[in-house]
Amino acid sequence: MHEYLFSIFPNEKFIDLGLYQYGWERCAPAHQFGPAARTHYLFHYVISGTGLLMAQDKKGETRNYSIKSGQGFLLYPGQISTYIADETNPWEYTWLEFDGLRVKEALDIAGFSKDQPIYHATSKEYREIMMNEMLYIANHPNEPPFHLIGHSYLFLDALTRSTASTQMIKTGKMSDYYIKEAINFVEQNFPYDISIEDIAACCGINRSYLGKIFHDSIGKTPQEFLINYRMSKATELLKMTKLSIADIGNAVGYPNQLHFSRAFKNIYGVSPKNWRDQNH
Repeated sequence: MHEYLFSIFPNEKFIDLGLYQYGWERCAPAHQFGPAARTHYLFHYVISGTGLLMAQDKKGETRNYSIKSGQGFLLYPGQISTYIADETNPWEYTWLEFDGLRVKEALDIAGFSKDQPIYHATSKEYREIMMNEMLYIANHPNEPPFHLIGHSYLFLDALTRSTASTQMIKTGKMSDYYIKEAINFVEQNFPYDISIEDIAACCGINRSYLGKIFHDSIGKTPQEFLINYRMSKATELLKMTKLSIADIGNAVGYPNQLHFSRAFKNIYGVSPKNWRDQNH
């Protein structure tokens, strides 16, 4: 292996999970990157050595983290960070920059946040699988896009399976079952006028218990999950079709265009029209 590998993914048409850049580096002592902010998620896995991460938390305050081999760190879009290799035992790492409609859901399940950016694995087996998938992508930049996206899904699967803070495991088998049933119900019925009571009823539980297990499992209320799911589907339609804003709103469960635009802006910070203009 060379001391540095870097590639840019040539295709941005993947919606659920897309790659942007990826690589591997054996850093020189005290090698520094930043301060900088990415426009997508960026994950580093430390293969050997140690280093220091300085990254903003949710409040915008900078925190310092000492990171060693077998660990890693996740940076969020827009999060200002600096990372520096140790002077005597500089790190070697591999990284992926990625994004997509299903990414935040996976990272939430894995327990990441701006306040908890450090990767800790409880499963050595899945940690090794994750590292190998990252290295495969870094070392095979000329493979077809679908091939590399396939390995990106395997990376994300191993990442969530290997983390100590996987919330879905902690909540017990029955609550896992209810969560999966609720998510399936949302995926099949989001275009219609469904309520949280309808989602709870499909699982055979009451609304308050549904709210509790959603909060414990994925850190969102059922209402927040439903809205986020509808808005993610709206972005697919905005990017992949020429449907009007009103038609897209109606297709994701918002017959009132004003209500749709307001909900969309609450999630993405811009109107559906502006989002479409920025992503074409």
